[in-house]
Amino acid sequence: MGSKMNSPHQKWKHPSGKLRELGPKSSTASELLAILISSGIKGKPAEEILANFGSFKGMANQPLHKFLEIKGLGNVKSIRNCCCL
Repeated sequence: MGSKMNSPHQKWKHPSGKLRELGPKSSTASELLAILISSGIKGKPAEEILANFGSFKGMANQPLHKFLEIKGLGNVKSIRNCCCL
């Protein structure tokens, strides 16, 4: 049984699988962020982090300390966000 499904309404267990199969344009901002932060933070899903900054674009050019203020988003994940945005 492979991981590919032919249904247009397919659900992936991980957003990276969707990106791999359909490309980045098929992914939502929260799915892309979940990939960056390694599938999310306990109690702080990607959607909540995005809401904190208004949008994925709103996260761009934020200083490192803004990411470090989010409980559960440690040094590595914060730095990953800063360098990718």
